[in-house]
Amino acid sequence: MKATVKGRYEVNKSATTVATLTTNGGDVRLKASMTDATFVRGPSLNGLALSLEKPGAFILDYHIPTKDVRFQFMNSVRLMEKTVNLTYTHARGDSRTALDGSVAFDPSNKVSVNYAFGTPGACKVKYVYAQGELRHTVLEPCYDVFKNTWDFALTRNFDGGDSLRATYHTTTKNLGLEWSRDSKVNGCFKISAIVNLAEQQKVPKLIAESTWNYEV
Repeated sequence: MKATVKGRYEVNKSATTVATLTTNGGDVRLKASMTDATFVRGPSLNGLALSLEKPGAFILDYHIPTKDVRFQFMNSVRLMEKTVNLTYTHARGDSRTALDGSVAFDPSNKVSVNYAFGTPGACKVKYVYAQGELRHTVLEPCYDVFKNTWDFALTRNFDGGDSLRATYHTTTKNLGLEWSRDSKVNGCFKISAIVNLAEQQKVPKLIAESTWNYEV
C-alpha cells in the first residue's frame, strides 16, 4: 500500500492538506483520498473520495459527501499507421461530458484535441513540441476554437529533476511562472507565481505545494 500526502499553501488563504491511500488488487487500483475537512471536527465523510482505476482502461471516482460520480474510459485505435489515444469523461454532478484524443507523430511532435459535449464550440486543439533527443525544452501552444484565443506554455527540464514552466492565457491575461522539483528522496515540491497583466496593480499570487510518498 502506498500513501501520498500533499500540502498546499496560498498567500492570504489557509493551508490545505490531501492524503491518498492506494492499494493494488491484481490489475486494478483502489484509492481513498481525504482532506482537512475529513478530520478538522472529528472523523467524518467530508472531503472523502474513493477511486477505482485500471490503468489504460478506466477510472471511476466517487465523492462521498456529494454522491457525485465521475467516469473515465480510455482506449486507443490505429489510424493511418498512427496510434490515436482516446479518453471519454463524464461527470454526473455537473452533467459534463468530454472527449479527448491525442496522436504522437514522432517522439517530438504531438497533437491533442479536447471537445466538451453540450457546449457549442467548446473545442481546444493543443500542439506539443519537445526539442532534442532528451526533450529538455517543451513548447505547448493551445487554440480555443470557440473563443478564437491562444494559450501558451513553455517548459524547461533540467538534470536532477528540476523544471521551470512559464504560461500565458490570452483570455485572462494571466502570466504564470512555476518552479518544481521531483525527488524520490525528498519528495516533490512546486512554487508558482501568477500575475494578471490586465490589473493596474500587478501583484503576483504565490502558491507553494509539497508532495511526500510513503510505503505503508
